[in-house]
Amino acid sequence: MKPIHRICKTLTVLGVALSVAAGSTAALANSPEKRSVSIAVGGKSSFYYLPLTIAERLGYFKDEGLEVEVADFAGGSKALQAVVGGSADVVSGAFEHIINMQAKGQPFKTFVLQGRSPDVAIGIAKAKFDSYKSPADLKGMTVGVTAPGSSTNMILNHFLAMNGLKPTDVAIVGVGASAGAVAALRAGKIDAISNIDPAITMLEASGDLKVIADARTAAGSQALFGGTMPAGCLYAPTAFVTDNPQTVQAMTNAIVRALKWLQTATPEQVADTVPSDYLVGDKALYMSTFEKVRESYSLDGMVPEEGAANALKMVTSFNPAVSNESIKLADTYDNHFAQAAQNAAK
Repeated sequence: MKPIHRICKTLTVLGVALSVAAGSTAALANSPEKRSVSIAVGGKSSFYYLPLTIAERLGYFKDEGLEVEVADFAGGSKALQAVVGGSADVVSGAFEHIINMQAKGQPFKTFVLQGRSPDVAIGIAKAKFDSYKSPADLKGMTVGVTAPGSSTNMILNHFLAMNGLKPTDVAIVGVGASAGAVAALRAGKIDAISNIDPAITMLEASGDLKVIADARTAAGSQALFGGTMPAGCLYAPTAFVTDNPQTVQAMTNAIVRALKWLQTATPEQVADTVPSDYLVGDKALYMSTFEKVRESYSLDGMVPEEGAANALKMVTSFNPAVSNESIKLADTYDNHFAQAAQNAAK
């Protein structure tokens, strides 16, 4: 009996060893191909990119085995340039950039959505309140955007086209986001602005700005775009997504987790989580702004088909280089990463 006992014990030990080895192989297979990832963003302190900040501050990227470095730029177009130039891997930016890049023969793809409506509003400076009667009065004005070519610029162009104007009917200048944008308008350097929160709400609260078009809510997006409009997202060159699926899945898991946290977080919890400079010296205003824009965040990280179609419609309204025939929308996003993150969280 003793030999048999030894054989059984040996087989048991071997079975455990094989099980551990199999588990290690599975873990290795699911580990990120690229553990150090650089993300370029245009205006990180804005509410537009709050899910990115939450994922970073609460350690969700680290929990996924990633070391993420976030580089902040003046606007989304500058962040995109960083990835095109090779100094960053992924963009945290507006969905419509992907459409423009595909039209140029440079395929990019989003893999997780942060915002289901753009946190963007267009407003007139106090000095122009009396002379402004309709959008036609924008003609000849200097309008500040986060950066030329950014989403704030594209949404402004769309608004102009809706009202019979061309982008060349106004002078576009980059003023950045947050405090820089606020300072530019108050100093009289611009007559109007297309920007994101907290800058817009700060200017409204102080009486320095009158909003004339607002995409910060579902109702505002309906008025401007005819329906839902995908906004901030993580996107990268299609080749990066194809070559690094586990890295992309890890980033998606972190962002979806942040989106779920934002669904139940109190305004004070959000204000206490972000860096103090995000508050621009007014915590109460920051909290009330979050409450107002909370509905703009995606619930599941997935790009809605209707939203992608609305984004294409918006871009074609002012960009003659883009047409329905020139764009294959199915290649601009991949929802299976966000779906997998949802399934894993259940």
